[in-house]
Amino acid sequence: MPRRDYSDVEPGKLNRGSFRNLVGLYRFMLPYRGYFISGLFFLFFSSTVVLAFPYFTGKLIDAALGKGGFFLQGINQIALALGGILVVQAVFSFLRVYFFTRVSERSMADIRSSLYQKLMDLPMSFYDSRRTGELMSRITADVALLQDTFSITLAEFFRQVCVLVFGLVVLFFNTPRLTFFMLGIVPVLVLAGLFFGRYIRKLAKQTQDELANANVVVEETLQSVSMVKAFTNQAFEVGRYRQALDRVIATALHGASYRGAFISFIVLALFGAIVAVLWYGAGLVARGEITIGDLTAFVIYTMFIAGSIGGLGDIYSQLQRAVGASERVREILEMPGEPTTAGAAFQARGQIEYRQVHFAYPTRADVPVLRGLDLEIAPGQKVALVGASGAGKSTIAQLLLRFYQPTGGQIWLDGRPIDEYPLTAYRQNVGIVPQEILLFGGSIRENIAYGRPGATEAQIIEAAKRANAWEFISGFPEGLDTRVGERGVKLSGGQRQRIAIARAILKDPAILILDEATSSLDAEAETLVQEALEELMQGRTTLIIAHRLATVRMVDCIYVLDQGRVAERGTHEQLLLNDGGLYANLVRLQTLEVG
Repeated sequence: MPRRDYSDVEPGKLNRGSFRNLVGLYRFMLPYRGYFISGLFFLFFSSTVVLAFPYFTGKLIDAALGKGGFFLQGINQIALALGGILVVQAVFSFLRVYFFTRVSERSMADIRSSLYQKLMDLPMSFYDSRRTGELMSRITADVALLQDTFSITLAEFFRQVCVLVFGLVVLFFNTPRLTFFMLGIVPVLVLAGLFFGRYIRKLAKQTQDELANANVVVEETLQSVSMVKAFTNQAFEVGRYRQALDRVIATALHGASYRGAFISFIVLALFGAIVAVLWYGAGLVARGEITIGDLTAFVIYTMFIAGSIGGLGDIYSQLQRAVGASERVREILEMPGEPTTAGAAFQARGQIEYRQVHFAYPTRADVPVLRGLDLEIAPGQKVALVGASGAGKSTIAQLLLRFYQPTGGQIWLDGRPIDEYPLTAYRQNVGIVPQEILLFGGSIRENIAYGRPGATEAQIIEAAKRANAWEFISGFPEGLDTRVGERGVKLSGGQRQRIAIARAILKDPAILILDEATSSLDAEAETLVQEALEELMQGRTTLIIAHRLATVRMVDCIYVLDQGRVAERGTHEQLLLNDGGLYANLVRLQTLEVG
């Protein structure tokens, strides 16, 4: 099985604590321990049976030269025994791979499932400090590396150790003097090879880093190619890329010189050691202390042992990377998640109160966003939040969704603090139509049904009709099964917005959050979306985050925010009476922009 390339995976340090992290993930293998024990059984015997091959090969040569003293008489019998060894080895190797693969595939699927579930349960504060690519790497590259470790690397480690230990035992028993001579030469060469190999891998990593830096230049310029052309900087960017490539060449040539020297050393030292061992062994044969068959078996055993020692170096580096991967995976698995334990469903009335709420985002704890906010919304009331950017409008909505916890004060729903409600049951009462619509890459049907998984087709169509979306959906050749593309790119902005509204209608929440759902639409699309929003808001407590003040004239109450506090409140007409107020000034500024 070819080993995947994990050269970009950061290795960890092999110590007692890190190795405990790696072993700790074996709890996912406990349900499949029967397969694992079977794999170990066949691993042990496939590793030891193969050691009989050099021994029987030597005896075959002795039999051909007329040397007796072996319990199998004749060339044919020994050859049949060698064939039997190969067959047994092949069967045991197949069963080893089969059982270890069953264990690794199932246990890694369990790890991926647990990791994904944990990612779904982690609070929003976790995602504020993590990049999507980093999290994707945890669930793909890190788990794939662990899978290779459990199915290949550890099996190879046990196999190489068995070959090394039992091979040396056989050599000491069969040809002790030649074995001592070999042990005086080979370990020095192996240690030198490991030292040089480690340094060469370091130089290869530097070459990869320089190439990655060169690729960054390409990525940046291709993403901003219009800007490059507008400023006529094509020659400048080509020169910058050429300089990066020159650094790649210099680093690669530096590494190539060491690699060439290393290869020359290996050729000279390895074949020199073989010549020395054969010279000493030939002397023993000439003096009648060992047979030619013994010398042949010794050479083959030595090749097996040398291969095992060389393989242990690669296994060590793989284990280092596996330790690093296990630390990152366990870090996520052991993080405290949101309290998503199931609770009894309830139907909220929609009475909301913010009582002296303070808040700062965990990633910017020294920058307060809300400073003692007081706000009340009656059941079924439509309330708008307006104010300059950074005033705290979106933060109020995120706190209501319980994406974050207030750092001070409390939010109440229907006379109880919201954190007293089971989180899942609570969020089932809250719906949101964001400004930037997020659609999944599946069909229109799947995106609407996301509001209520398991909804019937009649319910989906009814929601689409109430959202003014059924007309364009039914016009598609595939109707509800039309694929929307990644993030909905195959649909227009107005179509995406109406699908999001249909999704919210299907969810039928008691509380609705609208984050200026018409700000980026043309006049025709805005009219259709506004009609759909009016349908959606019927009978619900609605919190509208308003950027365009023309959309909030008909709400029951407008809260004007300034630096995390409520500066003004009232209806559109009431707030305009205060000519020097913040709201009146915002209206004048937007009127001037329109004019």
